[in-house]
Amino acid sequence: MQTASKKVQNAWAMYDWANSVYNLVITSTIFPAYFESMTGDGDDLTKNDTVVFLGREFVNTSLYNYALSFAFLLIALFSPLLSSIADYKGNKKSFLRFFMTLGSVACSTLYFYNETNLGLGIVCIILACIGFWSSLVFYNSYLPEIATPADRDKLSAKGFAYGYVGSVILQLVSFALIMKNDLWGITKGYASQLSFLLVGVWWFVFAGLALKRFPDSAPAGNINQNNILTNGYKELRKVWNQLTHMPVLKRYLAAFFFFNMGVQTVMLAATLYGKSELAIPTENLIVAILIIQLIAIPGAFAIAKLSSAIGNLKALMVCVLVWTGICIHGYLIPSGDIIQFYVLAVIVGFVMGGIQALSRSTYAKLMPETKDTASFFSFYDASEKIGIVIGLFCFGFFTEITNSQRTSVLALMTFFAIGLILLLYTKAVEKNQDPALQ
Repeated sequence: MQTASKKVQNAWAMYDWANSVYNLVITSTIFPAYFESMTGDGDDLTKNDTVVFLGREFVNTSLYNYALSFAFLLIALFSPLLSSIADYKGNKKSFLRFFMTLGSVACSTLYFYNETNLGLGIVCIILACIGFWSSLVFYNSYLPEIATPADRDKLSAKGFAYGYVGSVILQLVSFALIMKNDLWGITKGYASQLSFLLVGVWWFVFAGLALKRFPDSAPAGNINQNNILTNGYKELRKVWNQLTHMPVLKRYLAAFFFFNMGVQTVMLAATLYGKSELAIPTENLIVAILIIQLIAIPGAFAIAKLSSAIGNLKALMVCVLVWTGICIHGYLIPSGDIIQFYVLAVIVGFVMGGIQALSRSTYAKLMPETKDTASFFSFYDASEKIGIVIGLFCFGFFTEITNSQRTSVLALMTFFAIGLILLLYTKAVEKNQDPALQ
């Protein structure tokens, strides 16, 4: 195969530009702080406010983590089946468009969420999460179709870089709305709601433009429309059977399951940790996240170069070691220490984009030549999502039983340690099976 044209590559990267605003504004910065203010008592000295939902009292930050955990559980259950159907019918672009629309509309609907309708907020963050992460299954599966193994690291990093730039632009707009709310004659809360609306519009418009240049996928095989669900599960079983004969890929997936569990949980819980546990003001939280996004751009390319010099697996080991140090640093930061929080943001930013881009491209390199790219990436996606379910649930559970999010941060170190051990095991059994990873 040959790498696709620059137009197709740029369109693929542009989808990251479109959807990454969800990851920054909704997941990482403005919405978590807004949610905490809508469900808190307004007293910064109270670290764990409670809220009643569905007749049960929850710590507000734990409820947030449980809601996301539930969304990821649904994604893990259904995306493998949808991916296999998309492979058979060759319509993964349609699935990508559907989930993009679901996510962007849910983000826009958060415009109506306030302290009087907690249920609306919970439903919308669940639907937005499903839309974002489910669309990524089909988006990621395009990578081995449009780039040769030699070009996948670079194109994967380019996608993340586009995403960081696009999301920072909208974040700055949102930052101007919130920090200069008096200039616009609105409250900070309403400025946040406007930001959620802008996220949905940005995602929908730019993704629509990008998808026009996405290539159509060829069907992987004939499908009996009367047995589409059965055929989907048969396809998954076929991929699983192939994985059992690929020892390096199988062990890599096990390692990815654990270290990515830690990475994603840190990224999803960081803002609420900073706001509730460390008492970092919202303005400083937003600045820290902007630092992360800006540092992540050169970080993604630097780690891609590191992988070229020492190999993908060794570069991932370096990243996992740094993430372990991040957990230790995060646990030890005194409440209210903004400078140390900024230092932590710089370190997180440098390795955040790099480990995500390298994890994706490493998996693409290890995959066999196949038309069933969506089904193969559904395994990658399922591993990621189930890991997030466990990670977020553990984070929320430990917070509730110990009344401290610091204990939850320490627990994340275990995930990184297991991931590092499994990466070492993967390297040990590699035995030159794929020179591209050496």
